[in-house]
Amino acid sequence: MTDDKQKFTTVDEYIEAATYDVVPRLVETRRIIRAALPDAEETISYNIPAYKHEGVVVIQFAGHTEHTSLNLFPTAATYARFADELAPYRTSKSAIQLPLDQALPAELIDAIARFRRDEVAAFVARKQSGL
Repeated sequence: MTDDKQKFTTVDEYIEAATYDVVPRLVETRRIIRAALPDAEETISYNIPAYKHEGVVVIQFAGHTEHTSLNLFPTAATYARFADELAPYRTSKSAIQLPLDQALPAELIDAIARFRRDEVAAFVARKQSGL
């Protein structure tokens, strides 16, 4: 969990402001996403860490009191593709909650990041082609 009033400018600042309980998970989530999206721009969007491709947010992550989360939008294709894998997790219209009392699902985070990268790349290609 981070200080909601603080405005972050880097992912390092965001992680440094987190409570100790979530720091290792945030560091590991960052590592997984950066490995999956080596060419993505790492930034802060909506005051949480975000990874962009061609200016479009691919995926974000955040720390909370009882969970960390993956944040993405739109979610429909991701939720459909990973329905079985996401069944144990609470989801919302834009987030997947990963409870602190469960192991971080590294392979799932990697797969979702790569899926979203491909989804965003297709979106950017359609937009550039005028379709």
